[in-house]
Amino acid sequence: MVRRLFFVLALTLSAAVLLLSTVSLHALWAFAVIGPLIALGLHDVIQTQRSLLRIYPVIGHGRYMMEELRPEIQQYFVESNIDGMPYNREFRSVIYQRSKGDRDTVPFGTQRDVERVGYEWMTHSLVPLPVPEIEPRVLVGGPDCKFPYAASHLNISAMSYGSLSSSAILALNLGAKLGGFAHNTGEGSASPYHLEHGGDLIWQIGTGYFGCRSLDGRFDAGAFAERASIDNVKMIEIKLSQGAKPGHGGILPAAKVSTEIAEIRGVPLGQDVLSPPAHSTFDTPIGLLEFIVKLRELSGGKPVGFKLCVGHRSEFLSICKAMVKTGITPDFITVDGAEGGTGAAPVELTNSVGMPMRDGLLFVNSALRGFGLRDQIRVIAAGKIVTGFHIVRAIALGADMCNAARAMMFSLGCIQARRCNSNSCPVGVATQDPARNQGLVVSNKAPRVHRYHQDTIHAFLELIASSGLASPEQIRPKLVLRRIDTGEIKSFADVYEYLPKHCLLENVSVPAEWRDRWDHADAERFNTPL
Repeated sequence: MVRRLFFVLALTLSAAVLLLSTVSLHALWAFAVIGPLIALGLHDVIQTQRSLLRIYPVIGHGRYMMEELRPEIQQYFVESNIDGMPYNREFRSVIYQRSKGDRDTVPFGTQRDVERVGYEWMTHSLVPLPVPEIEPRVLVGGPDCKFPYAASHLNISAMSYGSLSSSAILALNLGAKLGGFAHNTGEGSASPYHLEHGGDLIWQIGTGYFGCRSLDGRFDAGAFAERASIDNVKMIEIKLSQGAKPGHGGILPAAKVSTEIAEIRGVPLGQDVLSPPAHSTFDTPIGLLEFIVKLRELSGGKPVGFKLCVGHRSEFLSICKAMVKTGITPDFITVDGAEGGTGAAPVELTNSVGMPMRDGLLFVNSALRGFGLRDQIRVIAAGKIVTGFHIVRAIALGADMCNAARAMMFSLGCIQARRCNSNSCPVGVATQDPARNQGLVVSNKAPRVHRYHQDTIHAFLELIASSGLASPEQIRPKLVLRRIDTGEIKSFADVYEYLPKHCLLENVSVPAEWRDRWDHADAERFNTPL
């Protein structure tokens, strides 16, 4: 009610003025001032384009007035060379423009300092190819998978119902349905809002086993099989860790745990939902792989993989050794970066734990190559993916496809108010407050999600064609260049290490810099941190 106080006061004052006008016509002059504010407030509440104005009528216009100044503010930051600010503002503008269907071209050339150390770009051809009209798909599913999934190169990363509002989930899933790409449920389970529109789902299973949870909080095979059989559940993802808070379980504050969410997750009402840091179903590398087999069988043969933010590298090598020993491989691995994440987390974990996506992706790709496993497993990159170039760069680093969370939230109208954990999101994206939730109109926001995805994929394919490549599968590390210093430029192939195939197998000469971690890696257990 407080957020609409200005509007309510205007209505009250207007009523008083009208009453006074029966006594004195001079009161009508006051109504001439107040009346337009009332009309504006009524328009704001009725319109469906802007969630902020539906929730904050009249006073919400202050934010859009400041937005009009953004080009001048951004230019100030560019000219002043304040590190980081132009980058963030520019990418947020790109998402807003694409999602709204506005022109996303920019005047006066690049906004980057191209002579800055670390500047990256991709090469192009003098004989570019036509841009494909249809996006080539990435087939996810190994030899043991009966129902492989043809995925887009860009999908919605894990965000749970509970963390996001029901309207946000509905809009994201309908956007995925319209665009033919996948929507990761997050660890909060596949809620009715994920299922209503029939968009393709990646069902994430976290340490709390929400949606397939027994009364004592352990994995319930029967409940899992029932939900995994739903047609639009296309893939299953086991969450080992996440970029926002690696080594820490998921957090859903009590303020956001409604009766409905408590029932969906099978948790007590009125308490913080704190997922355990680790899984109770397995505690060894082989145990993880056996759990993958179990989920694949219970789901009827759908693709099953796992997600992690890389921590102790010897532990991932232990998983690789277990794959070689058992012959069991996941269908995909999602590499989350420590710089990613949209949910609440302790600041120490957010800022100082976990490997950034670029480094984690390079390591996972090289490890899989070294063990001769890379061709059997799809790798998904998740961590601040916004533009078509980000997708190209992730593929050059070792990914097959990408997930985006923050960009998808922006396409819904998120203004990054940073109130996700307080239940007071001003645009209805990350809240369970019914009054705020209704401010986000699904029929308006879902097409925005679709347009952002469509335009970004088109930009991605345009970059591929401009390089003279016929397919994203032809992307190689040498395609992307980086300025090392003022007078030196190197391609990713020269900057980063890409291990040759099979060099980490037994009886092969393991590279010296990998030897200690390789020696400590054990298929039977997660052990010494190296």
